[in-house]
Amino acid sequence: MNEANPAQLVPYVTGGAFVLAFIFGAVGNKTNFCTMGAVSDWINMGDLGRMRMWLLAIAVALLGSSALQLAGVVDLSKSIYQGPSFTWLSYIVGGFLFGVGMTLGSGCGSKTLIRIGGGSLKSLVVYVFLGIAAYMTLRGLFGAFRVGVLETVSLTLAPGQDLPALLAAATGVAKATLTAILAAIIGGSLVAFAYASKDFRSKPDYTLGGVVTGLVVVGGWYVSGKLGHIAEDPQTLQEAFVATNSGRMESFSFVSPMAYTLEYLMLWTDKSKIVTYGIASALGVSSGSAAYALATRSFRWEGFRDAEDTANHIVGGILMGFGGITALGCTVGQAITGISTLALGSIVTFVAIVAGSAAAMKYQYWRLSS
Repeated sequence: MNEANPAQLVPYVTGGAFVLAFIFGAVGNKTNFCTMGAVSDWINMGDLGRMRMWLLAIAVALLGSSALQLAGVVDLSKSIYQGPSFTWLSYIVGGFLFGVGMTLGSGCGSKTLIRIGGGSLKSLVVYVFLGIAAYMTLRGLFGAFRVGVLETVSLTLAPGQDLPALLAAATGVAKATLTAILAAIIGGSLVAFAYASKDFRSKPDYTLGGVVTGLVVVGGWYVSGKLGHIAEDPQTLQEAFVATNSGRMESFSFVSPMAYTLEYLMLWTDKSKIVTYGIASALGVSSGSAAYALATRSFRWEGFRDAEDTANHIVGGILMGFGGITALGCTVGQAITGISTLALGSIVTFVAIVAGSAAAMKYQYWRLSS
């Protein structure tokens, strides 16, 4: 298939992304997979159930992606995550603001798409403001600050910022060997932690949500990195990955795709614009969630409670748009997809997102109790 004309591969990439995202949207709706909810349950009630589901998704994604890498099916170094530029300030600031934003906006990017499918007009508003802010951070006003201030604070890690490469450079052990060892240790530990809870083991939805989310990320790497890979584009004579906005192999992330979806709709008659992997995945999540909601008669229209509720969601969307682009991803894009590559920046972003969300929740609780 890699010898085909790039245009012939586009339907495989976008179709595959849509199908995988559709599954994720339906399962996410059924299992209430929500990373903001996971932090909320933990901070406010001491309940780690949904946090364990999130960690299980990370484990499955890590184990599956590492298997694809070790088998030579994909090369994760050709994604955006393992590059040598370690923009640590961007990861911290972007991740923290994204965490605050997802708390104000009643969910992260993926949850916003799932909630839209379930009938939430609140999340539709979040989507619009998130997408606009993300686009402004990619190419507009916010982007000047991102590039001119935050990204100037960085380290160059010559081997690459993924843990196997860094350890290989320090120890001389083969990167492939370290990839296998680290994936087994980290992935196995996360699985063990998830299933150490009797409550977690007793609720099948936790396993369903975690395993399916992780497998969807693995499937995304295969679709983009294998089916959409061109060893030599006949026009540029260079390696290419078909129908991705980044020009590199991608799996699931939901901040920049929202921006590019809005761009595609606004520039509909511009024939240079095509449905990409990211656009198809964003549409797929909402479609899958809507299909589940309609099939189970759980579809409900939801509006804002009052002006303060409206303002919180608008600000939350803006913070998620800026933070998600600045940190190179969201609770799925960095905290699952990115960590599946063992990138150090993804781990830092994950911690920053949880910290930002927890801080926002603590502030909200303080306001209510004061």
